[in-house]
Amino acid sequence: MNKGKLIVFSAPSGAGKTTLVKHALETLDNIQFSISCTTRDKREGEVDGKDYYYITPEEFKEKIANDEFVEYEEVYTNNFYGTLKSEVERITESGKSVVFDIDVIGGLNIKKIYAEQCLTVFVHPPSLETLKERLISRNTESEEKLKQRIDKAGIEMETAPKFDIILMNDDLDTAKKETIEIIQNFIS
Repeated sequence: MNKGKLIVFSAPSGAGKTTLVKHALETLDNIQFSISCTTRDKREGEVDGKDYYYITPEEFKEKIANDEFVEYEEVYTNNFYGTLKSEVERITESGKSVVFDIDVIGGLNIKKIYAEQCLTVFVHPPSLETLKERLISRNTESEEKLKQRIDKAGIEMETAPKFDIILMNDDLDTAKKETIEIIQNFIS
């Protein structure tokens, strides 16, 4: 059996990467979502073991010490996100390709490790202003967190050229169609 490949979707918060990844997972049956670990609080409607593996900062630091992550980042103080090596192996060994929905630093780190077996896609929002509107309409962030995310987004958008593909998300239906094409072309 062929081992699966890795497809990384990265973007600033609010660019639409999660929506595009969900669409791909609902449309294609030869891909599977890589569930990340996080220490952040669960949002309404999220499920442990489906959206994320929710663990404490102490548990996360223990996994770092045991070298259990492909990549991880402390996004804000004691707010960690990471991809477990065991999660990547579980999916690729089954012959399916792994789809990631992660921040830009994590995405580029995965590319360094898996090189030819990995495709990185940067989901680009139409503008920083649109991004800000999307984040505000989510209504999930405090004013301070919102400002942090927007400041970070500007920096993240500068990394776009380092990705294999830049996918402009100014029209959701078009972006969904392009997401499917990108994945199918890379896997086949």
